[in-house]
Amino acid sequence: MYAIVSPEKIQLPSGTVMRFPMTWKDYQSLCERRGDGSVPRIKYRNGEVLLMSPLAVHGRDAGLIADVVKVLLDHDGHDYDSFTPITMTIAEESGIEPDYCFYINHWEAISGKERIDWEQDPPPDLVIEIDVTSYSNIDDYLPYGVPEIWLFRKQKLMIYQLQEQEYVLQSESLYFPGLNLPEIVDRARKIAYSRNTSAAIRDLKKQLG
Repeated sequence: MYAIVSPEKIQLPSGTVMRFPMTWKDYQSLCERRGDGSVPRIKYRNGEVLLMSPLAVHGRDAGLIADVVKVLLDHDGHDYDSFTPITMTIAEESGIEPDYCFYINHWEAISGKERIDWEQDPPPDLVIEIDVTSYSNIDDYLPYGVPEIWLFRKQKLMIYQLQEQEYVLQSESLYFPGLNLPEIVDRARKIAYSRNTSAAIRDLKKQLG
């Protein structure tokens, strides 16, 4: 399959990342051309557009880590909302599509809404980004003020929290203090890849008791 980006068609082989100088209107046009699909992923920042067609491992890891988050939230009795796919935009400044996002502390603020106003409503409390092709950049979330980002890169989970307008690497999550999340995710991923995701989730639930 060849890469094609034209007024009529957008087609990228899996694992491809492409970067173009473009305006905000160009970005909006690309999003409209893609329609309701989630491939390719489209990002806008600093006058350029990045396109990425994810590999299968990308979606599998995103789904697995999101499932881990849901199990932990349910175990703690937290109410939450989660979304994927979703596009976050600030006009003329930013367009980003997180792999998964969670409203935990602020779920009531967006409860029942069909559209979220990213300039007025609170941002997601937690965003999950899977970086297989060097497409992800945690600083993309600075304009929105997302409190915590989980970046999974090179088979390792890293937890970043917003502190004074920059993301700082942390050893614990704001939402799951005391848990060794990189270890939990690593164990779940090993089970998922040796057996399946359902086995990994059952194992996690058994660990939690």
